[in-house]
Amino acid sequence: METWQKLLNTIIETLTNGDSRFSAGEQALFAVVGTALIWFAIKILLAIIEKRAGQYGLFKDDRQIFQAMRKASQRLTLLVAGTYLIRILNLTFFENIFHALMILLLAGPLVSFSVLLLRYLEKGVADRTVNKIDDILFDLLNKFAGAIIYITASILALDTLGINVMPFVAGAGVMGVALGFAAKDTLSNLIAGVLLIIDRPFEVGDRIEVWRAPAGSATWGDVIGIGLRATKIRTTDNIVIIIPNNEIMTRDIVNYTIINTKIRVRVNVGIAYDADLALAKQTVLGVAGEIDWIAREPAPKVVVRSFGESSVELQLRVWIPDARRRMDTISEVTDRIKERFDEQGIEIPYPKRDITIKQK
Repeated sequence: METWQKLLNTIIETLTNGDSRFSAGEQALFAVVGTALIWFAIKILLAIIEKRAGQYGLFKDDRQIFQAMRKASQRLTLLVAGTYLIRILNLTFFENIFHALMILLLAGPLVSFSVLLLRYLEKGVADRTVNKIDDILFDLLNKFAGAIIYITASILALDTLGINVMPFVAGAGVMGVALGFAAKDTLSNLIAGVLLIIDRPFEVGDRIEVWRAPAGSATWGDVIGIGLRATKIRTTDNIVIIIPNNEIMTRDIVNYTIINTKIRVRVNVGIAYDADLALAKQTVLGVAGEIDWIAREPAPKVVVRSFGESSVELQLRVWIPDARRRMDTISEVTDRIKERFDEQGIEIPYPKRDITIKQK
């Protein structure tokens, strides 16, 4: 704050050390005419730069940067000229008010520059990355950058007017604590949202397990949005479930696609104790080989898991390249195994009870 004031004072002192033969009114007239000429020259210079530099890089894609440059140049010129006029006309009582107003006006071009810079970084960084978390981060920066700049400008303007801003800062702190207690759940979700963005347990497009799905509906879905307060998940039944971030951070997250989309699927099959075990295994492997989307490497495998009450429990283990076809795989394999077992005479047992009646 003090640095720019010293620089401004140096410029004004240099300008006011002119020829004293001119009256204050004449100097003011010269200042107005000179300001107009300087602004006209800056406008022409910026037009030339825009025409030549508009063929390259950032300037070619976004011409709004020159509009921001014009506004910034115009207001800086107005700041110097206004301060000069105030001092030569001896209107020093109005100087601090004028400076405070100019600080607020200069915040506008600064916001424009920040938005353009973030847009350039987003195109150069976020659009080249595979994950979508960078897009969310830049979206948050775009939303809050303007507010931060205007709040800072307001504090500087109040300080220029000689108003002690510390009581306002202290009051804002107390109010922030009170609001924190009143909205602790919301703040907890906001903090959890930031941690989700940093930790990245999942990204937009990942398929994860959903523990809050309605009864009888699909229990997994794709992440379609990660916000500061909540995360949106669309299940395979096309139902969108919105889960608060705070709840997500306290649960185990099952992510099927965080490494890649290839997963292993297990299909349980039960056969009767008197069935031909080798034939059953061969039949199950034959079914796996018929389905085109089941990977050949690693090869499908059939293992005996356990002996049940009325059946020998087998399990088919296959790899599929797309995790989203998990349920399709289980359904298709189960249907075909039933058909093949019926053809081969392999019994799929059901619970049986032997009842012995003793008569006395």
